Amino acid sequence: MKQRRQFLRTAFFWGMAPFVFSNTKIKKKPEAVPLPSKLIKGDTVGVIAPASGAFESEDFRFGLDVIRSLGFNIREGKHIFEKNGYLAGSDKNRAADLNRMFADKEVKGIFTLRGGYGTPRILPYVDYNLIKQNPKPIIGYSDITALLNAIYAKTGMVTYHGPIAARNFTPYSLQSFKKVLMEPTPKTIIGETPPFEASEGLVDRENRLMRIAPGIARGRLIGGNLSLMVKLVGTEYEPDYTGKILILEDVGERPYRLDGMLTHLWLAGRLQKLAGVVLGKFTECEATSPGGASLESVFKERFANMGIPVLRGLMFGHVLDQATFPVGIEAELNVEAGTLTLQEPSAGI
Repeated sequence: MKQRRQFLRTAFFWGMAPFVFSNTKIKKKPEAVPLPSKLIKGDTVGVIAPASGAFESEDFRFGLDVIRSLGFNIREGKHIFEKNGYLAGSDKNRAADLNRMFADKEVKGIFTLRGGYGTPRILPYVDYNLIKQNPKPIIGYSDITALLNAIYAKTGMVTYHGPIAARNFTPYSLQSFKKVLMEPTPKTIIGETPPFEASEGLVDRENRLMRIAPGIARGRLIGGNLSLMVKLVGTEYEPDYTGKILILEDVGERPYRLDGMLTHLWLAGRLQKLAGVVLGKFTECEATSPGGASLESVFKERFANMGIPVLRGLMFGHVLDQATFPVGIEAELNVEAGTLTLQEPSAGI
């Protein structure tokens, strides 16, 4: 009799299971796609403008020449010289240029010309299935943060937070770009401060590290521009923060506004999921009036007591010496050593 009751309970459960769970939505983790292949001199690379347009067309022609100077052949986006207010053409046309580059078998990588504004507007028009089937490096920063993290969230493909085309590479930026995308090896330290020759009475003031919270953490890298990460919250294009190391930078935002954005991420439960945080350069973000909150006070108040390692001052953001960070690659953050070290190659063979 007891066995019969157990059988009936089991049969009832499985018979009702489709009704019990039919309205339960489980967010599937995207299957990892093959790591984008490294870039080689002589490769054909696409150049697109997914955000703002050029102030003058020569600005973008300059950017094309910068990429040629790296030894690559150029495939221009069809719409890069278009203007639609502050955007480089319509949302659908800018997305079409991106999709076309991923579909083009001759294109081995994709550079973005500039950030500015508008990348989130194209996210619904991006063909993520096409990207899954044709993994290749895409690189940019600032407003391009939205695209890099959306692609990673939707496809699992590694993307690259690094220099835009319409700006000269410094020796530091070039070295970082090459070791991440052209000469990848495991155990690569990224974002380290540039060499500085100290002497009597002279030490480096611009590129100092601040150890906000101690410790060592491992996790996959996500993030980029803070204001763009906030814009992705609650959307299908937002990456999962669980166990990740979040990199953040911004430009032209006062401390109270940065505090508001970090508070938004905290209230949304995102910061609590992290393994660690790396803060880059927050350019032109200082308080403008005496007695205003400092960047240091904002960062310490938000992060110092979270129980995760937090380091400030690595070389990414709106600065000339721009390191390249692979979004989606496993890394180790060591606050005491002041290092962020990739735990696996950042690009394929």
